Amino acid sequence: MRVGLGLLLALPLVAQAVPSFEAVRAAHRPSDIVLTDRHGVPLQTLRVDDHVRRLPWLPLENTSPALLRALLLSEDKRFHEHSGVDWRSVAASAWGNLWNTRTRGASTLTMQLAGLIDDGLARPEGGRSVVQKIGQAITATQLERTWTKSQILEAYLNSVPLRGEMVGISALSQTLFAKHASGLDDTEAAIAAALVRAPNASPERVAQRACELLQQQSMSCDGLPVITAAALARRGGMPLGEQLAPHFARQAIDARGPAVQRSTLDAGMQRLAIATLRRQLAELSGRNVEDGAIVVLDNTSGAVLAWVGANGASSAAAQVDGVLARRQPGSTIKPFVYQLAFERRLLTPASLLDDSPAQIATSAGLYLPQNYDRDFKGWVSVRSALGNSLNVPAVRAGAMLGPDALFARLEAFGLALSESGGYHGHALALGSADVTLLALTNAYRTLANGGVYSAPSLRGGKVAQRRIADAAATHLVVDILADDAARARTFGLASSLATRGFAAVKTGTSKDLRDNWCVGFTDRYTVGVWVGNASGAPMHQVSGVSGAAPIWRELVTRLHEGRPSRAPGRPAGVVAQRVMFDGQREAARDELFLAGTEQARLAATAQLTPARPFGITSPRDGSRFALDPDIPPQSQQMIFEGEAGTWVLDGRRLGQGARLHWAPWPGRHELRLLDARGRTLQTVRFEVRGATLKSAAVPVRPGG
Repeated sequence: MRVGLGLLLALPLVAQAVPSFEAVRAAHRPSDIVLTDRHGVPLQTLRVDDHVRRLPWLPLENTSPALLRALLLSEDKRFHEHSGVDWRSVAASAWGNLWNTRTRGASTLTMQLAGLIDDGLARPEGGRSVVQKIGQAITATQLERTWTKSQILEAYLNSVPLRGEMVGISALSQTLFAKHASGLDDTEAAIAAALVRAPNASPERVAQRACELLQQQSMSCDGLPVITAAALARRGGMPLGEQLAPHFARQAIDARGPAVQRSTLDAGMQRLAIATLRRQLAELSGRNVEDGAIVVLDNTSGAVLAWVGANGASSAAAQVDGVLARRQPGSTIKPFVYQLAFERRLLTPASLLDDSPAQIATSAGLYLPQNYDRDFKGWVSVRSALGNSLNVPAVRAGAMLGPDALFARLEAFGLALSESGGYHGHALALGSADVTLLALTNAYRTLANGGVYSAPSLRGGKVAQRRIADAAATHLVVDILADDAARARTFGLASSLATRGFAAVKTGTSKDLRDNWCVGFTDRYTVGVWVGNASGAPMHQVSGVSGAAPIWRELVTRLHEGRPSRAPGRPAGVVAQRVMFDGQREAARDELFLAGTEQARLAATAQLTPARPFGITSPRDGSRFALDPDIPPQSQQMIFEGEAGTWVLDGRRLGQGARLHWAPWPGRHELRLLDARGRTLQTVRFEVRGATLKSAAVPVRPGG
């Protein structure tokens, strides 16, 4: 009577069609998504579900034959003979239950699969009811009628719950044995089959069951307990294959998307970037440099071709993405300052700017810009100022524009600055606002594209473009950045910035030598490199040209092997003019101008003669000075100026005169100026921040 009632209740199950094999496979949702490069080469596996470990669908042909043998031997010996229900096993199980004899269950693999794909037939904690068992048998019969045996076995192997969070044989083999399911040997296959029967059994019980399966195949159990214990002790399990782009994968993968997703990266370029970064960081290991990051963009499409966020496991902050971390870009901002000044016709590449001492107010105190060598250059052309990365001329150019106008232009280039132009003041022209390597590299890509901006692309597809800067004014800046002669005074003609083909490039270093950068582009690629420490610790005597630039140059050289980069054509509105400089400040040359701004001869504006000073005019009391990190500390100079007298620093007599040069030493200092009778005319206190000098000496020389 109870069985008959159960059959009646199970009738609705008969009418319910089972899902197709294709539908079950399509509904499979992996916990790990595989990211490939633009050509389909696997790059990275990223876990997107922390509750279950379920890997991409595994075709039956990619499963070890040893595993298939062990599984059928353990769970369903007559799998290929029955039609969903093994009635012989059902009879044996019923007879055993009648006489209280221990026998294995009568569920076939097909019946177990029915419970896995139909939530209503899932095995509850207390076991299935009679009605559920009948429904399970009916569904199994339907599966056998509509699916092939291979499809049933394949779906089962991908759906069966295993130890802990693992679902499917692929997750088990990678987690416990660190190999693909196709590579499981007889011993590993026996352990896996034993776990199907009792997923969370003790290692001893699993080994015992695995040994029974091996013995049924006339195989040895030697070493099985040790192998089993070691496998079950593993936790987590790293994804197999190369893991080349962990930081990029976090940004590019759609957690709700397909199991395999294609990206814009190029596997070969990514490997090259990783290897190049690691080699250079190994060279810099003695200078307290631990981390770095690289981005390579396609100029035309904006596709991200390489994204290296950290120096791998050797970094103490391997999870920090250096491509997206916000840091001060230093002198890499200067090209955008001059581009806007050209566009507004405030300056030309031949315009002369005064490179002389200046005190610049910032939110943190007074900033005294210095240049790479000991002396200021006096009046220099804009081409020379940008090429040699001179600081005071850049600030003077920024002052012509105003902080708000410069801030707005940097925002248009996609730098997404914090605070406001007024907050940063004139120091904005020297890179005081934090940016990301990705945004900075894409801003240089905008220069490469003649002032046309589009966002970088991580997944491919077209992105919207808009013109944000004048093409002619942009070309003037690009021409300077590609001019090896323009930067020879500071960097020489054979620096890491010199390439065989066309390349426009700029370096930069932030305060206290915490970050250094090298960003530039060829006719096809824009490459951005950052080197430093994720912790913010300062480097030791590392500038952009010695830290990041060698990486940039090697990448550019390798990317253009067999195809040299070609310089861009001159856009409309740019003309050439021969220029001469009064006083032979610079050699005569052919220069580029915006049409209508040409000049044939350049002369410096006369300087006013200052009134006779009284006391100390520089530095001011309470000043705070930051040593420029682009310059080796021993090459920097502060200038003490005031009434002629004797200068005493921290109780030590330095010298006499109205002007004195001093190599700054980090710390708080007291400066006194004495008259001819030894009386104190004035005392000021100031602070120097920055890298420590190698020598304890305090070099001083009189001013001219």
